Amino acid sequence: MIAVETEMVMLSHLFVRRRLVNSAAMSNKPIVFVTGNSKKLEEVVAIIGESFPHKIVNRKMDLPEYQGEMDDICINKCKEAVRIVKGPVLIEDTCLCFNALGGLPGPYIKWFLDKLGPDGLYKLLAGWEDKSASAICTFAYCPGEGQEVKLFRGRTEGTIVEPRGPRDFGWDPCFQPCAHECTYAELPKKTKNQISHRSMALQELRKYFVLESASEAPKEVPEESRGNFS
Repeated sequence: MIAVETEMVMLSHLFVRRRLVNSAAMSNKPIVFVTGNSKKLEEVVAIIGESFPHKIVNRKMDLPEYQGEMDDICINKCKEAVRIVKGPVLIEDTCLCFNALGGLPGPYIKWFLDKLGPDGLYKLLAGWEDKSASAICTFAYCPGEGQEVKLFRGRTEGTIVEPRGPRDFGWDPCFQPCAHECTYAELPKKTKNQISHRSMALQELRKYFVLESASEAPKEVPEESRGNFS
């Protein structure tokens, strides 16, 4: 009876070890960040730091333009990207919500920005006293086909102002975060990367991966469970 129990323990440890080997193999695959914007990748890598346990590479991809709630858009985009990549994928969706407009442009900020630019976004609120806005970033991660999509969100409150600063990064010139006298575009990169909506979402993502890596670390098999079975 003891021999049977010992053998079962050994088989259990072998199964765990095999699972860890498979997890390690998956973790060796770089995570594909779906974006054609090299500045976004640069900012993501700067925020998550060198100790992040995975390599991140970017890839431009034409995904369907989903509509609906923020979470649904992120999940659907991520699932489609995983289907194409056949491996771990990270996608980002950003919303810029004007309180005076009931949350618009929201998830459709990309199209508003393309048509209006930062100046046009500022002028949208010309008739309203309330210039407050929320910048919301959601990262969706999925390790592979058929697996759960994880969401990580960050939010920064601010004000829509007349554009100031460099115009090489989206709507940064017209968004001034609360408690700061500068727009995102005017802030030093280091400062922006500490307070931005993207930074907050990425810190949540980083915590998740650090915990995952710790839980997947190989554990020693107890001495009493070791044996030589033939």
